[in-house]
Amino acid sequence: MAIRVTTRVVPMFILATGVALAACSQSVGIVPPTKDSAGDTETQTAFTRFPDMPLPTKGDFDMERTMVFGSGDSWFGRLTINTSYSANEIFDFYQKHLPSYGWKEVTSLRSATSVLTYTRQERVATIQIQGHTIRGSEVTVTVSPRGMPQPSPAADATVPAQVPPLQRTR
Repeated sequence: MAIRVTTRVVPMFILATGVALAACSQSVGIVPPTKDSAGDTETQTAFTRFPDMPLPTKGDFDMERTMVFGSGDSWFGRLTINTSYSANEIFDFYQKHLPSYGWKEVTSLRSATSVLTYTRQERVATIQIQGHTIRGSEVTVTVSPRGMPQPSPAADATVPAQVPPLQRTR
């Protein structure tokens, strides 16, 4: 009798746990794209809040890890997207589409955690791509204002005072 109860309770417990965990997930689906003039449907402009950033289809925003300020071409912050595309597909996607949005590549590194860095006007975008173990990848797009350039020492007329060497105390 105890074995029959256990064989019924365990699957019910597993099912209830799965449903509870799925309900706790806080993600928002990215709206399907509209076809562009060439009929290409692999890119989209998510909402009208990010008109200068291509975003992959088949993805969900992770709302717990996404933080955005501003809108239009002056937004900054972090977008975290879980997508069903592989890390290599997402890397190629951004390298292909960011230049058409006005972004200029600074550097890129394809590895276990790939990183792409681009600039556009007075902003910098860093895109980190981490492949999931089973399927898909996580994309973190961080956009921030570009820092002010530092003057070179030759252009600066003032020379900093010499700092005395450290002395050992006992």
